[in-house]
Amino acid sequence: MSIESVKAFFAAHAPDIEVIETTASSATVAEAAAAHAVEPAQIAKTICLRVGDRAMLVVAGGTARLDNRKAREAFGGKARMLGLDEVVELTGHPIGGVCPFGLKSPLPVYCDQSLRRFAEVLPAAGATNAAVRIGTERLADLVGATWIDVCQ
Repeated sequence: MSIESVKAFFAAHAPDIEVIETTASSATVAEAAAAHAVEPAQIAKTICLRVGDRAMLVVAGGTARLDNRKAREAFGGKARMLGLDEVVELTGHPIGGVCPFGLKSPLPVYCDQSLRRFAEVLPAAGATNAAVRIGTERLADLVGATWIDVCQ
């Protein structure tokens, strides 16, 4: 179960961070922002990409959009979104609950600069109704992310 792998991740690496489960869906940025009473940009969405044979995750602000030119320059090739089945297979998380925590397969994680305007962000936590409140820099540190500028 995906949320269980996220809870196990936090139990092992950051036991002070609690997975927040809501009765409302938080599967989209708008739903997550409403469920947690924050602005949509503060939701940390996880984008699953492939460049050539390399799969990766980019965590970005909820209203940020991937800039194809910046991504091509940063990753050395054209980035394409992973298909739904591939996302679930690689991350172990359902669409709407994808996050960089408790992954099924190790994947490189990048945090876009769009997150840095917030001291705290809310990424999903392995389910369509789960999230965590986490310091922006701490998120990057916990998942070994590289900071990057690939969004508009």
